[in-house]
Amino acid sequence: MTGHTLNTVMRLLVDAGKACAAYQDEHLRNLPCKRIQVDEIWSYIGIKEKNRPEAERGEFGRGDCWVWTAIDAQSKLVPCWLVGTRDALAAREFLFDLSVRINGRFQLTSDGHSVYRDAVERVFGREIDFAMLIKEYGSSPDAETRYSPAECIGAHSMVVVGDPKAEHISTSFAERANLTMRMSMRRFTRLTNGFSKKVENHAAAIALHFMAYNFAKVHGSLRISPAQAAGVDDHLWSIEEIAALVP
Repeated sequence: MTGHTLNTVMRLLVDAGKACAAYQDEHLRNLPCKRIQVDEIWSYIGIKEKNRPEAERGEFGRGDCWVWTAIDAQSKLVPCWLVGTRDALAAREFLFDLSVRINGRFQLTSDGHSVYRDAVERVFGREIDFAMLIKEYGSSPDAETRYSPAECIGAHSMVVVGDPKAEHISTSFAERANLTMRMSMRRFTRLTNGFSKKVENHAAAIALHFMAYNFAKVHGSLRISPAQAAGVDDHLWSIEEIAALVP
């Protein structure tokens, strides 16, 4: 299609991803967000974790890979994300990155992942309003258990820190943003051979995705881009502008 080799195109995409990550890291600062939702989305690099040789386990870069995401419920902006493991250390790193981007007190909602409580206490102390939305799952006897998601049979909220507003305790926007990722990037599609083979390429693709999502895509409910809604930028970016970020 382009007259260039696959490796040349892939190198360009990796360079573009790195440039997009650097741009967003620099410009997504001092944000006026007041309601943040966080979630994690699973993928894998090269091989599924259960199939990894014993000698490879414990090293990040192959096997399970998680993307931690944060989204502002009002502007729909994704202020930060983290590609890594799903443990307490990754949670603290992710939330610390979030903490330096938001200006002022805000309400944070997470799912029931246990590492959030300690990470929020270590990073924010009592400087935010934090609640967890804990969902209870069961299994349907008629479902094909290998590929069917577990059935949600209930949910309850738990206030952890501060005074979060009950009507805003939700992870719906974060979950919908993760669905957008899975639908937009072939690397996240289940039961295909389109999964990432290198973690560097995986991270670059994710940075490109969020650059397009934040700056170049008109959000359906806002009629402008999330970056415009959050006051980060004053216009809708073109693909040419994104490409021009590459040195």
